[in-house]
Amino acid sequence: MDRLWSPWRSEYVAAGETADSGTRGCVFCKLHADVQNDETNFVVYRASRCFVVLNRYPYISGHLLIVPNEHVGELDAAVKQTTDELMDLTKRSQTALREAYRPQGFNVGMNLGHSSGAGIVDHIHMHIMPRWTGDTNFMTTVGETRVLPEDLATTYGKLRGMF
Repeated sequence: MDRLWSPWRSEYVAAGETADSGTRGCVFCKLHADVQNDETNFVVYRASRCFVVLNRYPYISGHLLIVPNEHVGELDAAVKQTTDELMDLTKRSQTALREAYRPQGFNVGMNLGHSSGAGIVDHIHMHIMPRWTGDTNFMTTVGETRVLPEDLATTYGKLRGMF
């Protein structure tokens, strides 16, 4: 079995352990509460139980997160209405990304728990990313460098009105 070591990731994961110490320290809870600064925070859409936000550390342009308003660390601990809306917003996000970027595919997923790679352990969130044949940004391949053709403000501008 081959192994690919990524020591740069350990710094990010370790930071996530201290960044989320209950609702007061949770970046997602802060975003949920800060409704006056959606553009600055790159929140593209708010529904009744969840919101859609750009990932500040994207693997690829268009990398969205669908986040429940409720501070919950396990998928099976969230109420059905929240998980229903989370999936509905994941579907809407796919449609918006398809229209804005014309990707050839998508990655959709959730990391639950520290050992699964969750950077923010105590607040579940769904990732959705547009993908193209030959892109390499899902896994950093050269010198810890990702190639992103646009900045977050441009991505926000493309997606904000699509919900």
